[in-house]
Amino acid sequence: MPDIDHHQPPQSPAARRFRLLRAYRVTLRLLLSLGGFHLLGRLRGAEWVSRRMPDVYRRNARRLKETILVLKGLFIKAGQLISIMSNFLPEDFRRELEELQDRIPPRPLEEMITRIRQEFGKGPEALFAEFETEAIASASLAQVHKARLHDGRVVAVKVQYPDIEAIARIDLATIQRLLRLVGWVLRIRGLDANFAQIREMILAELDFQQEADHIEQIAANFAGNAQVSFPAVIRECSSQRVLTTEFIEGIKISDREALEAAGLNLEVLAERVLTAYCQMIFSDGLYHADPHPGNILVRPDGGIVFLDFGAVAQLSPAMKEGIPVFLEGLLRRNTEQIESALKRMGFIARHQQEGQAERIIEFFYSRFLEGMSFDSWNLQEIQIDIQTKFDMLADLRKMNISLREMTAIFQIPKDWVLLERTLLLLLGLCTHLHPTMNPMKTIRAYLEEFVLGKERDWVKLAGSVVKNMALSALTIPDDLKRFLHKANRGELALNTRGLQESARLIYALGHQLIYTLFTLSAGGFAYLAHTRGEIALAQGLAGVSGFFLLCLGGSFLGARKWEKKSSS
Repeated sequence: MPDIDHHQPPQSPAARRFRLLRAYRVTLRLLLSLGGFHLLGRLRGAEWVSRRMPDVYRRNARRLKETILVLKGLFIKAGQLISIMSNFLPEDFRRELEELQDRIPPRPLEEMITRIRQEFGKGPEALFAEFETEAIASASLAQVHKARLHDGRVVAVKVQYPDIEAIARIDLATIQRLLRLVGWVLRIRGLDANFAQIREMILAELDFQQEADHIEQIAANFAGNAQVSFPAVIRECSSQRVLTTEFIEGIKISDREALEAAGLNLEVLAERVLTAYCQMIFSDGLYHADPHPGNILVRPDGGIVFLDFGAVAQLSPAMKEGIPVFLEGLLRRNTEQIESALKRMGFIARHQQEGQAERIIEFFYSRFLEGMSFDSWNLQEIQIDIQTKFDMLADLRKMNISLREMTAIFQIPKDWVLLERTLLLLLGLCTHLHPTMNPMKTIRAYLEEFVLGKERDWVKLAGSVVKNMALSALTIPDDLKRFLHKANRGELALNTRGLQESARLIYALGHQLIYTLFTLSAGGFAYLAHTRGEIALAQGLAGVSGFFLLCLGGSFLGARKWEKKSSS
């Protein structure tokens, strides 16, 4: 286990530089190790690569894990997110990071006693009849000790680390610096706004009084549901930095062997978790935004217990209004309606060039959504094909749409960052429990009421969609209809830019894709989330991975020269 100094909060400039340089160093090691491995693989062949790859992934994942455990703070949150992504990372790499979910090395007891005295003016011996000296769980912001109240009730006492506010400020400053650097290298605008969202989310998790309020609000929404439970808050032993709740025994939801040994049905558990989230998101509007395995337990009777409500979110009115319009636009194959919904939800910047957003939406619709059947969709079919991502970037480049233009047109609303993060974690968890699960069977009833309201149903909407599609087929093709629509709005343009330099640009792009493939092996999740539009999530919570983009700087600077030549 790495040697960690728990006692001195890293407030000095020297400590600040240490955290930044340590993160840079491990990223360079990962990059050189994985990049060198792939270069050797080109010489040695596929058989050699397949034989050596598991050890290479495990070794580099251990390096990353040890660095995260030393840096602690917000870097642990990034590692926890990475460890649950069972569909997006190699299994050998991901498994090494699972320890970050709920086995973070605890702080010394003296620090916890100091924090309790600061909050209540007295020590744990006065507040509790018994207080266990060993922590039962530890995380990035706090650790939990088991205790017994004077009335005999067993409780869990969550104590915030005394220096976590200083660490959070330093880590946020590091992330802000990395985001500015990424923005300079890739010429991406708007990252300062994304950082402001990240900062707000992190600071909210440091307020335990707000967390106590959230526990009670969400528990009230599930009153009468015996299959979902929440720990009761002990208000007299809670404060802004200490939270005391009822102690509940259970099996960690990702422990398949223990669950099966207890005779529990994993498919039923997956359905139960998904149903609970459908109620929270679509019906109640307030949801638990951190469903990693350490925060969900299973009772012996199969009931679900939710823990740790530091990250709780709700959909804004604009998002609630926009999602139904967006989904209906998908069903109607109406990209104009999709664009309108995205604008309403805040995904499209107000200053974007007219027509550019619609071009990109039409591209993504034709590549990924057209012809998709949601009723037959199951989790086993969701696999991230990295080559498809590269092909998508190449096709966008052929359309003269750069990454900078993409980020100037599209932005990520704060409430979508939290919702997307929750869905990604939930997807990984449900895939682990029930890979062939068809989530639409569970989501359908909740989504129907959310999208259509209580007075409409899917049959009426489907009939309307079929009618619209039939009329379109009997009149004019979709492309001609869009052509006439744009002509009516005066948006037609003839674009011949870049024809002479296309070969050079494709050549440069090929080099960039090769370099990106190497970096994806070390920091794949961050870049993957970025290409999927999750800029704030990727750059903010995966800070360890974010700065690897420096290694692509030379390639991008070379590509700029070709772009300048092509525009002259």
